[in-house]
Amino acid sequence: MAERARGEPPKQRTGTRTSRAGSRPILPGVPIPIPIPIPVPVPVPGREPAPPPSSLAPQPNARPAPRCRRQWRRCGLPQDGGAQALRRRRTRRRGGGGRRGEAMLRASLRQVSAALKEGQVTPTELCQKCLALIKSTKLLNAYITVAEETALKQAEESEERYRRGQPLGVLDGIPIAVKDNFNTAGIETTCASNMLKGYIPPYNATVVQKLQDQGAVLLGKTNLDEFAMGSGSTDGVFGPVRNPWSYSRQYKEKSAPKSDPEHEEFKWVITGGSSGGSAAAVSSFTCFAALGSDTGGSTRNPAAHCGVVGLKPTYGLISRHGLIPLVNSMDVPGILTRCVDDAAVVLGSLAGHDPKDSTTIQDVFQPFELPNMPDVSKLCIGIPKEYNAPGLSSEILAVWSKAADLFKNAGAKVIEVSLPHTPYSIVCYHVLCTAEVASNMARFDGLEYGHRSDVNESTESMYAATRREGFNDVVRGRILSGNYFLLKQNYEDYFVKAQKVRRLIANDFVKVFRSGVDILLTPTTLSDAIPYIEFIKEDNRTRSTQDDILTQAANMAGLPAISVPTALSERGLPVGLQFIGRSFQEKQLLTVAKWFEKQVKFPMIQLEEVKGA
Repeated sequence: MAERARGEPPKQRTGTRTSRAGSRPILPGVPIPIPIPIPVPVPVPGREPAPPPSSLAPQPNARPAPRCRRQWRRCGLPQDGGAQALRRRRTRRRGGGGRRGEAMLRASLRQVSAALKEGQVTPTELCQKCLALIKSTKLLNAYITVAEETALKQAEESEERYRRGQPLGVLDGIPIAVKDNFNTAGIETTCASNMLKGYIPPYNATVVQKLQDQGAVLLGKTNLDEFAMGSGSTDGVFGPVRNPWSYSRQYKEKSAPKSDPEHEEFKWVITGGSSGGSAAAVSSFTCFAALGSDTGGSTRNPAAHCGVVGLKPTYGLISRHGLIPLVNSMDVPGILTRCVDDAAVVLGSLAGHDPKDSTTIQDVFQPFELPNMPDVSKLCIGIPKEYNAPGLSSEILAVWSKAADLFKNAGAKVIEVSLPHTPYSIVCYHVLCTAEVASNMARFDGLEYGHRSDVNESTESMYAATRREGFNDVVRGRILSGNYFLLKQNYEDYFVKAQKVRRLIANDFVKVFRSGVDILLTPTTLSDAIPYIEFIKEDNRTRSTQDDILTQAANMAGLPAISVPTALSERGLPVGLQFIGRSFQEKQLLTVAKWFEKQVKFPMIQLEEVKGA
């Protein structure tokens, strides 16, 4: 059973929690996992069975037993009669495998799937390796809950399917993680808030159910800003998430000598947010893919800071059923992987109509494979001039310019375009966001589920005390702002006007794409990840305004967008660029992103020991 970690600071608990499903069945009919028995050797046809102990005496004309290591090797026999081979098998069964296991964790989804089919590795081995890595990198605080026993049980079931030659798909046996604002049956779902501590949903979110129907192994739930309100993954009740690149050789070689010894503990950099836990989990190799949510850039922002791929699909392509809502009109389940091909694989498993979500498309979604040698010579790439926003670092600007040159040199048409209402988008976004937050948070009243205060003088006092105790300052602040915008005397001046501006922003994209532009190329963030000690000097609202400025317009227009890791900054930290495509044209978007990924050859993180884990 996994342990519940307690971390710093004292008022904020950090670390890992074990699912209650690990100790006893949560739901009727859910059995406790039983270890797989060690298989009994079966005689191989055409080979003589080993003689019984009584007949091991020397036989006439028998070759004498080898007397040295060289003779043992020449005979093709283990030096100690098979004990070493048995130890190796036991090591693999316990999740070992040394370099082979570590190399497998860095492989793509299709490569791992092929290895599983060929028997080079088993789902149980993969799962155990990931669980061991989660424990050794616990300081990152990427996970809130680790469902160890549930994951091992799912891995054993997957292993049995592979033995029968009946895997469910490419994701069968693949360890994945899910952001802790998606409902997971039998596994605690908290939204990193005191309001939902101890809440165990009775059902799976549609995306979680689809992954499990494909045989994916759910390792646990990842950390986030409380109720996904933030851009740093620093404001959850379980503490901030640390960026794995803080412990990379690339960052240490370039930045460690310049660090302030007085702030040694806080020199680590943020992951971005609010899906920082999922991004950190993928970046640190503890899982192969993870789900995030994206309302204004919450998947793409941490993807850029953590050096992974972050995909926000078209609104309505993937079901939101079971995603605890923040802003219903903008929320989209996001996908975080280590390469573009993997994002396409996961998208193919999740996309499509869901009768439980009326906003999903009615058409049948056809999964696709990306071409190995994409051709971009016939494409038109648009460079929106408004995305050269105030605060954009010169380093990001230089990377953006070099990326445009890459397309131009490949024969693509690269032109500057204008999205004139972009400067108003961040203000419009925050009005609409807080208004919908105020509406969605009204359900947390302490009556049906979640936290309930002990104050019982009256119903009104119980409501007030419950929400004061359950929500942090960030959530309460957004609720207050949203209710202000929705007041009768303010409704027309704020909410309705913001909706009109949103339509103008969406029309800007429509006009650009109708002019012949296929893909828009923009930065994802204003700079690389900053140290935690610097990030917390500004309040959550200010930080969100700064960090969402380049990403939230795609959410308001409902367009697909993807962040691709592009280069390392002068400090040795990842820099990502964003591609925005036409509605429901994910195949074209991902094809262009894959071509770009091949051109830039982003280096893999050289993760060193996470001290203190």
